[in-house]
Amino acid sequence: MIPIGPLMIEHRLIEQVVGLLKETLGRMEKHFDPSLIDKVVDFFRTYADTCHHGKEEKILFRDLATKQLSPEHKRMMEELLEEHVYGRKTVSELADAKQRYVRGNTQAKDEIETSLKRLIELYPRHIEKEDKHFFYPSMEYFSRQELDDMLHEFWEFDRKMIHEKYRQIVENMKITHS
Repeated sequence: MIPIGPLMIEHRLIEQVVGLLKETLGRMEKHFDPSLIDKVVDFFRTYADTCHHGKEEKILFRDLATKQLSPEHKRMMEELLEEHVYGRKTVSELADAKQRYVRGNTQAKDEIETSLKRLIELYPRHIEKEDKHFFYPSMEYFSRQELDDMLHEFWEFDRKMIHEKYRQIVENMKITHS
């Protein structure tokens, strides 16, 4: 397996969540469960951003930055990074709007819908760009050994990620209770 294999598998799960977001938008007028937004925010922050984008940014893009990329691939990698930032910003806006909504600001529901629409628009386009236009060509910059090392680093990244997440949660709990 080459390193883009796990990334593309992760894309399939992200696509499933985007499909669920579309369904959620269709039902929001009749039934809106704010607790669903907590799950969406957790999914995008933990899985899509920390796990998936983490491997892209901290390993794949880091290693690509040491290579002589074509102008097209360099531009595309910069666009992908910008889209990651946009996704993080949109998820934060979604979380903030949900908090305002549960505190009684019913107008925040429109902001929730806007953020969901932005995520629905962003991720399919972003995933297609990576899967069909960036990932495979990017692998050609690496030797077989570099690809094997990168894949091993992906597995290590995933293995450590959950421990880092909950270590940070405990640290935050300590701060809150001191």
